[in-house]
Amino acid sequence: KAMLPSSVADGESWSGPIKQIVSPLAGRVLKANKNVIKDIATKKVESCDDYYPVACIDGIEDYKHCTTKCEDGDIPGETCGRVGTITCDKKTGCPAFFQNGATKKDDDISGGVCLVLSLALLIVCLIGLVNVLQRGLMGMSTRIIYKATNVNGLIAILIGAAITVLVQSSSITTSVLTPLVGVGCIQLEQMLPLTLGANIGTTVTGLLAAMVSDNVEALQVALCHFFFNISGIIIWYPLPFMRKVPLNGARALGRATRRSKLVPPIYIIIVFFVIPLVLLGISALFEQKTVGFTVLGSFVVIGVVLGIARFVWWWKKQDGHQTCLDCLDKRTAMNECKATLPEDMKFLKQKVARLSEHTGLPEDEEEAEELLEKPNNASEDTEPAAVAVEEEDEEA
Repeated sequence: KAMLPSSVADGESWSGPIKQIVSPLAGRVLKANKNVIKDIATKKVESCDDYYPVACIDGIEDYKHCTTKCEDGDIPGETCGRVGTITCDKKTGCPAFFQNGATKKDDDISGGVCLVLSLALLIVCLIGLVNVLQRGLMGMSTRIIYKATNVNGLIAILIGAAITVLVQSSSITTSVLTPLVGVGCIQLEQMLPLTLGANIGTTVTGLLAAMVSDNVEALQVALCHFFFNISGIIIWYPLPFMRKVPLNGARALGRATRRSKLVPPIYIIIVFFVIPLVLLGISALFEQKTVGFTVLGSFVVIGVVLGIARFVWWWKKQDGHQTCLDCLDKRTAMNECKATLPEDMKFLKQKVARLSEHTGLPEDEEEAEELLEKPNNASEDTEPAAVAVEEEDEEA
């Protein structure tokens, strides 16, 4: 209680400066209903279908008429309101994607549209950030940043944590620093402790929120998040040979990406989708607690282990690594040939035209065929004359 300011009430959450700016803008576009997850987790409702269709009192779309809770005997849309996964905000009102009478499918479509738009906006911002950094960090500024970030690893961890605490997001920290590594302003060895510090800094938000809420369970979760990141740093950073594992992996991915741009999406799909889905599938088979599914899960585990062992053998002992690199080089060469093919054809045509002007050869195919036919016709005309001369010589 001594840590709480007098203006903060029990159960009130703490919000950082970035959230104060972004939340009102995001709330006018889409506002997620956090009660849905809470009610499903506590078994108050069976599924999201219990929140639909959306109903506002008298069809008025505002916070008061749409979010009024229904009691026993109340009729949604007449005496109380009902919202789905998209709700209204008390300050900004109902967002742009909120719709009275919406079904679960409508809200799912709205969420998908917002996801696509957010990803597109993120990509555009990152591309713009990289372009600005490439043009702005040239010459002396690059060397200054390079020397300024060349500090001790522990200090770099503290710097990364401090930056993340200020911006309240480790994603922002890593997104800003990653292009700096790409343009050569920050060493890869310095980026590792900065990223680890950012992972510590992102736990501060949860710790502050837990302290403000004065909830023991929330503080336990925040401390678990904090010590999880601390344990990761203890495992991967202090020992030099352990530190080389993520660094060598990053260098290998960088070299592969330089050979082909297909490597990053393939890596993301395998690491973040294929492997988790396989593990979840195996776990689901054993959770059925039946002999059939348990036996099937055992065979799947054996198959996965044998497949991994076969892949490692092929990669290490049968030049699988070099085969993959050769395949990437071949694909890159083909793409470069396809990209430069129109310019190469134009260049060759210009060279052929100059050669034709210099030698007098015709450029048109029809003219070339006529020239080829003329010597043949001339030889056919001279053959009868030569025979007549030979006959006259014999008579003489």
